[in-house]
Amino acid sequence: MSLTADVRVDRGPLTVELDLEVADGEVLAVLGPNGAGKSTLLRVLAGLLPPDDGRVVVGSETWDDVPAGVHVPAHERRLGMVFQDHLLFPHLSVTDNVAFGLRTRGLGKPAARAAARDWLARVGIAELGDRRPGRLSGGQAQRAALARALVGEPALLLLDEPLSALDARTRLTVRAELRRHLGEFPGSTVLVTHDPVDAMALADRVVVVEEGRVVQAGTPADVSRHPRTDYVARLVGLALLPGTGEGTTVRLDGGGRVAVAEEAAGPVFVAVRPESVALWPARPEGSPRNVWPARLVSATPHGSTVRCELDGEVPLVADVTATAFAELGLAPGTPVWASVKASDVAVYAR
Repeated sequence: MSLTADVRVDRGPLTVELDLEVADGEVLAVLGPNGAGKSTLLRVLAGLLPPDDGRVVVGSETWDDVPAGVHVPAHERRLGMVFQDHLLFPHLSVTDNVAFGLRTRGLGKPAARAAARDWLARVGIAELGDRRPGRLSGGQAQRAALARALVGEPALLLLDEPLSALDARTRLTVRAELRRHLGEFPGSTVLVTHDPVDAMALADRVVVVEEGRVVQAGTPADVSRHPRTDYVARLVGLALLPGTGEGTTVRLDGGGRVAVAEEAAGPVFVAVRPESVALWPARPEGSPRNVWPARLVSATPHGSTVRCELDGEVPLVADVTATAFAELGLAPGTPVWASVKASDVAVYAR
């Protein structure tokens, strides 16, 4: 079911005013710094915090309508939620954790456990159903939390920094699995994150929130290529490139190849953060596995660094110090060489 939310929350010195629409089957990432209002939005959508004004409508159901005096409490909303910390009940088995919501809605224990086992199989941890959460790895616990969120067939799925507590290797795997499940979910999904890679990899659209307001919205590519505030530019100035994994090399759709540290196969994205790109006046000697000729398209000051947009076989964005920028004699049109360590390239499934 689609989501429409136009709400205002007075939070001390900060007033959060957000107007969002999320279509059926769409994933919307809400990206922003700490204190911007992201968690406030999630609490409103979840029914944990009544808005001071506005409406929240999911499909044909009105969950909040302040002028009309409507507020549907959290336990009556058809939603699923995955938190940064999985928040599984430590005294219950994994199966009973997943079945818990169905049991509270009156479904019999055998039917609830059967549905839970089905979802545990879907997320790839069917064999862990009898374990307690304390015996799960971080990735396994988040898979169980996702199963718990989806088993009740929610109309709205809320994801609160679902990958931030995972180590880098586990995050890559779980992100790819999460992307697949979100692609199959028929309802609306709202993902709150401060990580641009998660937003770019998982979302159909991105909304950037600063100081309680939406400052930019669009597709991940649009937001990445055309930042409208300094925060957005610093945050999402990464190069996001589609390609095909061939072991420890990714063949880019637009031409060129990128060496990566982890083996990849099939359709993937590679992401390169601007601080990972080094610029050279001539082809560098030494160990970098990724070296490309490029041309400086534009340069924009960003505090103590200069953001350089590069055109070439592999389009990139680089952040260099003002001193390095001057020493390299850079100006629009200047030819340079760009290098990136394979270990600094993130890879995730498309």
